[in-house]
Amino acid sequence: MEIRRNGSQPAGKGPADWFTGTVRIDPLFQARDPARTNGASVTFEPGARTAWHSHPLGQTLIVTAGCGWVQCWGGPVEEIKPGDVIWTAPNEKHWHGAKATTSMTHIAIQEALNGRVVDWMEKVGDDQYPSF
Repeated sequence: MEIRRNGSQPAGKGPADWFTGTVRIDPLFQARDPARTNGASVTFEPGARTAWHSHPLGQTLIVTAGCGWVQCWGGPVEEIKPGDVIWTAPNEKHWHGAKATTSMTHIAIQEALNGRVVDWMEKVGDDQYPSF
């Protein structure tokens, strides 16, 4: 058994290639063979969001604070709030982030396939992001 104490892992800034706006990533756990699951707590400041992306084995998001948006390619933009659990299917193109005036934090859980957990794509344009 291993206990990772709160604050024992350094937080990181979300890279500008993958995010628009200010994003903080707090690692929670990394997979150890033979396991494949890892997770992080991700905080989006108002207006911040991911680029379009997909996950080879899908992703689960658990919203823990604030209010945000999530959208799958070709689908409607959906509001997400604390307690909501979002499942994105394998290879489903999507984005998620905070609303324009409210921050949002979620726990992101995904599995690695051949060491890869995400495939990043183009950024979400201002014309695709709701401003309300």
